[in-house]
Amino acid sequence: MSEERAQQLMQHMQMLENYFSDLSQREATLYNILREAASAIESIKSLSQKSDSETLVPVGMGTFVKAKISSADKLVLNIGAGISLEKDSISAINYLEARIKEIEVAIKDTSAKKYEASAQLEQGKHQINQLIQAESQNTSD
Repeated sequence: MSEERAQQLMQHMQMLENYFSDLSQREATLYNILREAASAIESIKSLSQKSDSETLVPVGMGTFVKAKISSADKLVLNIGAGISLEKDSISAINYLEARIKEIEVAIKDTSAKKYEASAQLEQGKHQINQLIQAESQNTSD
């Protein structure tokens, strides 16, 4: 009976470890998106302050071409599912700030799930140790 219980616990622990790993990857991805959104806002603000500015535009495979930005009045925003919209800089910043708030909520949710999974992993380790101790006491008696 205890061997079967130990087997079940080990499978549950492995599942929890995979879940925890997935949550960690999701959290890292969300933080990267958050940094990218904040950087985009700063870039838009910076471009709005200058009438003319030079930048590098990626053309692929780590290759860039110099370009002049004469006006940052209109921006093209990817809103998902392959759809892009033209927006003025204030609307674009507002959109990005709303996305940042959504991302922050997702990060909090993911962190809470990670904490729960971690607590369950610790509980599982404790149960496995108890089974090992009980088994060792039964064999020594």
